[in-house]
Amino acid sequence: MENTFKISLAVILILTIIGCQNNDKKENESVKKETFLVQMEFGKWNKQNESLGVELDVNNFNNWFDLINRTEKIACNDSIPKITLTTDSEIKTIYFRNTCSKEDSFRIIKAKNVIEIYNNKISKNNESGIPLDSLENVLRKDIDNNGKNLDLSESSEKLTICIQYDDKSEFNNLPNILNQLTETYYRITNKTDLKILLIDENYFSPPPRPKE
Repeated sequence: MENTFKISLAVILILTIIGCQNNDKKENESVKKETFLVQMEFGKWNKQNESLGVELDVNNFNNWFDLINRTEKIACNDSIPKITLTTDSEIKTIYFRNTCSKEDSFRIIKAKNVIEIYNNKISKNNESGIPLDSLENVLRKDIDNNGKNLDLSESSEKLTICIQYDDKSEFNNLPNILNQLTETYYRITNKTDLKILLIDENYFSPPPRPKE
């Protein structure tokens, strides 16, 4: 009887030790997951207040016009439109540089400082229909130019990415484009100051003149 009791006690002790080890392992794995969860913010101005960010969920919009209209309203309410991309290892927030058209007499962005992505294709100057897998090459040319080539961006600080879809095109690829853009820009520059605008065909048109 005494031997049986000792054996039972030993088994309980062993199971307790194993249980504690498993709990420690799970806690360590949890800590590791939390440790490796990277948070990055792109396009944020130095003086921007994070609390002013208003989330855009692509799935909530029926067409590109509705998304742009919502972006405009956010900007006109002195807030900052943003999209957050989340994976198992990363939380990435992209702030857009859209401004309120009611406050702008006109928008001036030199064409050479713009790379446009239209319906999932890249346009630069007079060249259009460039596939997205050429993004790094196109970005690098503008970023490294530093004003040497007059047809390319004056500097990486002035470079602006304009993303546009027509209303007949599906824009659910927007999160993938944003992810590719931010990853590529960070890989080239090691910076997160990327300027991205969500635009429609009227974005760069001057406002209508008031009737006399």
